Amino acid sequence: MSVIGPALGAACALAGAGAAAGVLVPGRERAAAVGMCTAGAGGAGLVAGVAALGGARWSMDLPALLPLAGVRLAVDPLSGLFMAVAGAVVVAVAVYGIGYGGRGAHGAASRGAQAGLPVFAVTLVLVPAAASVSTFLVLWEVMALVSLLLVLAEHQERASVRQAGVWYAVMTHLGLVLLLVGLALFAARAGGQSFAVLRAGASGMPPAVRSVVFVAVAAGFASKAGAVPLHAWLPRAHPEAPSHVSALMSAAMVNLGIYGIVRVGFDLLGGGPMWWWLGLIAVGAVSAVYGILQAAMASDVKRLLAYSTSENMGLVLVGVGAAGLFASSGNVSLAALTLVAALLHVVNHSAFKALLFCTAGSVLRATGLRDLDRLGGLRARMPVTAGLFALGALGAVALPPGNGFISEWLLLQSLIHGLVVPGVSTAIVLPLAVAVLALSAGLAAAVFVKALGVGFFARPRSPEADKAAESPVAMLAGMGLLAAYCIGLALVPGVLGSGLDRAASAAGLAGAEALSGGGLQVRLQEVPASLAPLWVVIALTAALVVAAGLPRLTGRRRRRRKNARLWDCGGGAPTPRMAYTATSFAEPLQRVFDDVLAPEQDVNVTPVRESAYLVERVRYQRRVPDRIEHRLYEPVLAALARVGRSARQLAGGSVHLYLGYGFFGLVALLLVLAVGW
Repeated sequence: MSVIGPALGAACALAGAGAAAGVLVPGRERAAAVGMCTAGAGGAGLVAGVAALGGARWSMDLPALLPLAGVRLAVDPLSGLFMAVAGAVVVAVAVYGIGYGGRGAHGAASRGAQAGLPVFAVTLVLVPAAASVSTFLVLWEVMALVSLLLVLAEHQERASVRQAGVWYAVMTHLGLVLLLVGLALFAARAGGQSFAVLRAGASGMPPAVRSVVFVAVAAGFASKAGAVPLHAWLPRAHPEAPSHVSALMSAAMVNLGIYGIVRVGFDLLGGGPMWWWLGLIAVGAVSAVYGILQAAMASDVKRLLAYSTSENMGLVLVGVGAAGLFASSGNVSLAALTLVAALLHVVNHSAFKALLFCTAGSVLRATGLRDLDRLGGLRARMPVTAGLFALGALGAVALPPGNGFISEWLLLQSLIHGLVVPGVSTAIVLPLAVAVLALSAGLAAAVFVKALGVGFFARPRSPEADKAAESPVAMLAGMGLLAAYCIGLALVPGVLGSGLDRAASAAGLAGAEALSGGGLQVRLQEVPASLAPLWVVIALTAALVVAAGLPRLTGRRRRRRKNARLWDCGGGAPTPRMAYTATSFAEPLQRVFDDVLAPEQDVNVTPVRESAYLVERVRYQRRVPDRIEHRLYEPVLAALARVGRSARQLAGGSVHLYLGYGFFGLVALLLVLAVGW
């Protein structure tokens, strides 16, 4: 008997108990009860996912649970991978949430937020298990609605939370409409809504219909993954949500957009023409570069991390698109390797991004600040949080010994060796994809040097930062668990090799083992390349020890005079105002990418009251808005506002007028039905 079914049943039961505890348990015990139940639900999802990655399969039909359509669930290695990732993140974040949401009666500690957390957690586990269109859409919508409620948890504290909630609600339901259109058309043409029927009927569909289905579904899933230009909700909702909710959204929920594209594009549709995947590569490349550029300009640490999520999901989309490109060219083995690299980056990103959001939440809880320009000095005041943020940042910049290095190295290897695939498209696209990967990695290094250096190592620039204290034990324990994930993935990523190969095979790219080598070494089967991350870490550690210790051993230690002061040229001791801020640190990059970022500046001169020729104050302001949001969404919103104001004229308050609208509407509907029949 498979362990998957009982594990999913336990996850649902524990999530229900956690939701009940969130409503019924009073005071301080509420966060602990909800946290333990949520962690149990995540642990059960992790067990189910690991079992599926090991080769187990499971399915269940519940025809009476959902009216008309019923509920169909099925778990294979592909869905098991995303279930395991979500479950692992949920366990750590739930422990963290005990300390983060353990005080107060509003915001993250309110009954509504506490009751919604386990429900959100279990939907993250169950969405990959859906095996029919109706089941998938119901679970997807429950996940979206509960996450919206969690984003709005602190709406009483800041007006910006309500604005972020509106953006998130609109964008997530726009994505739902696209999914509904694409999957409904798919089901209508295939003659059924179960994934098995869709899989069997895809080959008989006209190419135009298949393309419409893929474009609609890919756009809907890309919006959930935070891909440009459908990313506008992400830098708004992530900073305003409670930090443990932000961690779940950025490290688990956005992954489901990638899962949907892989499931539909590779498994259900069975692949497609080359232009599908070229479009996906283009979207991923734009998302990666634009996301990391916006992160480089951000001074809000959670907004910075949100844009970093867009960048990493863009890299994953580049990998998924390249895998489809290789598969459409007939090179299934190279396609499997590229898809494995993309899926491994999903795993790595979940680990280091959850850690980064939790450390940002630790800083926010201690100081009440998210603005890097007002932080500083936290290394001495919050040493554990600072060290864990550094570990997460090391993974985000894709440098050894960070865990993000191995997956980006695999992706780079697959793209470089993909140049042997014949065709003009691959000869043009793949070098550009390699350049995007290199550019995003370099910019990511600048982004996290800024975040770590300005926020933790500089001098305090506000009283709140100067008085910061370390977080509670529960929060540190949750962050420690995420740090253990990062370290394990950095040192022994090879333990995931067979599971990732099974996931790629479940997606339809079977026939070769793309990744092998066991725990200590990663060896690629189709290209002559191998890497032993543990030995890389040992070599780097030895080099650092030698570099730091050799000067101390060979140099002469001079005796210092305690009371002597260095000559400061009359300038005096440096102050925090003299140090780099996040804004000034990013200015050189802003100048380099000035045409892309289109910064806005404003000079406001205030004269004295007595004379316009005498200046009382000059205020200079420079900001870097989201150019896509400014050029794309703002005109659309302005047009909708004009239409809304014009539509007010139709509502004159006359009952007779409203009856006339209803009558003519009914007549028009009957005419349409008569002609269509």
